[in-house]
Amino acid sequence: MNDEALREPLPGARRAQRALRKLSTSTRPLVYGGNRIELLKNGAQYFPRLLAAIDSARQSIYIETYIFELDSVGEKVSDALAAAAQRGVAVHLLIDGFGSQTTADALIARLKPQGAKVIVFRRTRWWRLDRRLLRRLHRKVALFDDRLAFIGGINIIDDHHHPDPEPVRAGLGPRFDFAVACEGPLVAAVSYTTTRLWWTMSVLQLKRRPKWRPQPIEPPALAQTGIRAALLLRDNLRNRRTIERAYLDAFAHARHEVLIANAYFLPGKKFRDALCNLSSGGVRVRLLLQGRVEYRLQHYAQQALYGELVKCGIEIYEYTPSYLHAKVAVVDQKWATVGSSNIDPYSLLLAREANVAVYDETFAGDLQRALEAAITSESSVVDAAACARRSRLRQALSWAAYQLVRVLTMVATRRADG
Repeated sequence: MNDEALREPLPGARRAQRALRKLSTSTRPLVYGGNRIELLKNGAQYFPRLLAAIDSARQSIYIETYIFELDSVGEKVSDALAAAAQRGVAVHLLIDGFGSQTTADALIARLKPQGAKVIVFRRTRWWRLDRRLLRRLHRKVALFDDRLAFIGGINIIDDHHHPDPEPVRAGLGPRFDFAVACEGPLVAAVSYTTTRLWWTMSVLQLKRRPKWRPQPIEPPALAQTGIRAALLLRDNLRNRRTIERAYLDAFAHARHEVLIANAYFLPGKKFRDALCNLSSGGVRVRLLLQGRVEYRLQHYAQQALYGELVKCGIEIYEYTPSYLHAKVAVVDQKWATVGSSNIDPYSLLLAREANVAVYDETFAGDLQRALEAAITSESSVVDAAACARRSRLRQALSWAAYQLVRVLTMVATRRADG
């Protein structure tokens, strides 16, 4: 089936067109009711669902990912995509040119002969020093037949594919991460933004306009007992601050508790002040952060903030059994978010990101319990005493790393966007 047939708008789609296009212009998230949203923890829950969705797709598949590793998991996913393309499904794979730089050509060689379409988002070239290359495709989205979508922080990579040498790697657990499976009206928003980005990349790389244009689809009928949810996007055009603003709006309504799990936590002053003000006002604020060193600059820069945050009364825990890759939060067990966006300059100011905000106590409770379990049995506390025990050299390195991140952020975010 060709792309032109796939994107032909369904009857009544014009009623949805104006609302969906607000994804590009609205300063607040559009909340859709009547959805089915399922929380998926780690690749052990995510990849079986993803492979089943690929195998059952009949019309179209769109997958966006930062990392597509050809390990045991990536091989299964690429084989499933090739089989789907062979049976006539329109398969579209958009991978980042930095995160997937070592596998991009191999994926093209595997999938294109089977009829799948593969686009590499901003290939990196070592001889090209361009700050626009820092503006990466970091979101992880999968869309099937305009009826089922997955959004989260999980790349296409085995949970046990760690950067450590083998003796250390063998003792680590699976990467700690989350995604959501979505069905219902929210999928119409995911479809529109996903196909629009594919269309844009096709124009840029093929140097011609495809015959079809992305069209809003008719949202599925509302489920009477469904969940309210919103799609949160970040790009370098109109959605620069959407995800950060959603966090700040949730904080403004917090009355009891804020719980955040984030792999790379380097928020700006406004974000830090919001958390400190909550803690000072009696709201319990807890942070579950990366305890293992994956990227030294971010790790030490993050630790430079610990003293300030602990002094405000914020509780900090470091996850140590493996690498924490989650980008999730829960506020008052009523609002929750799951997605690809870290709380750092790279995600909040540079990369393309996608989160889902969920307004449901049952979903928020499930996510909170998963985070509580990790805090209770798999994390170490960072309190004032732990901060005081850090050597002066360690403190100096953290301070230097933080200042370097600030300088790099200012250079990278000067408005000469791409």
